[in-house]
Amino acid sequence: MQTEHRVIYGDGRDLKEIADGSIDLVVTSPPYPMIEMWDQLFAVLDPQIGTYLEEGDGRGAFEAMHGVLDAVWTGLYRVMKEGAFACVNIGDAVRTVGGQFQLFANHARVCRCFNELGFTTLPAILWRKQTNAPNKFMGSGMLPAGAYVTLEHEYILVFRKGGKRLFRTAKEKKRRRESAYFWEERNRWFSDLWDFKGIGQEIAGGNARQRSAAYPFLLPFRLINMYSLLGDNVLDPFLGTATTTLAAIVAGRHSIGYEIESAFEAQIRERLLREAAGLDRCNRRRLKAHLDFVSERVQKKGPLKYTNIHYGFPVMTRQERELKLPLLGSLVEAERGLFRAAYLDDELAGDLDSGAHLQSGLF
Repeated sequence: MQTEHRVIYGDGRDLKEIADGSIDLVVTSPPYPMIEMWDQLFAVLDPQIGTYLEEGDGRGAFEAMHGVLDAVWTGLYRVMKEGAFACVNIGDAVRTVGGQFQLFANHARVCRCFNELGFTTLPAILWRKQTNAPNKFMGSGMLPAGAYVTLEHEYILVFRKGGKRLFRTAKEKKRRRESAYFWEERNRWFSDLWDFKGIGQEIAGGNARQRSAAYPFLLPFRLINMYSLLGDNVLDPFLGTATTTLAAIVAGRHSIGYEIESAFEAQIRERLLREAAGLDRCNRRRLKAHLDFVSERVQKKGPLKYTNIHYGFPVMTRQERELKLPLLGSLVEAERGLFRAAYLDDELAGDLDSGAHLQSGLF
């Protein structure tokens, strides 16, 4: 199996390089309106935003910033297939503008736009980022009534274009079965609260902006496995440091990403070629974690009923029998901005029975 990953350096608002109805999943984290680190970028894209901020018009700036994002969400509706999902990681903002402190509810404004475009809104995930600073309480300290709570979570908003995705051909159905996740993973992933740490956002070197909206690898990796199939096309219109691309490579999906900051190019290239092989251990750890789960389950409740046909180990349900995790063999940059990934063949995957891979030190 091989996958291709295209990084386009430029403004992705119109997504003009992408054909209609060609994207299976969108996973992205846009610049957050009314977060000061993004003011300059928004003002470049719409100079009126700078005027609103200078005049202390927070509501005007908020709406204009979302107008910039709306252009991207509109483009998504065109390029996404029927039944495709869009997952948008975004946080709300608190800010004093014109002497007035207030919350700017970014998640609600994004939901409004997606609804108006015709997307179906699905249950969202709260990502709790574990902010534990001792001085995190803001306002008037121990005295009522001027204090306010701190924001310790962000939203992962989930939308679908049209009705449920249909799998009509035998080939599509087989690919769906091979893209299954483990029963115990399903129980963790499909919860409305994810509790794991974010990552540092400092960006070094050049003229690139000094911070990015990077999220941890685990976030897009889960979403890609939850809402797409092996070989599907994943889009990130706000690529940043290419975490979505990395996750797509490891998950065995094709991907396209847009990054408006051309100064990120060298960092993206270096990161993909350096980190992809190491992150591939994520799938190997998934196999090991499943074996640990099986061992504990069998000790407590006896043998499992089903066996995976590729690996030869027990699984909980019939739907996991054809599950197959992609194991990365190589990643090369074929041309500027185009990366090709090749994966280990089915014969090797078939040798990963519960004894051989442990004895060989694969994990």
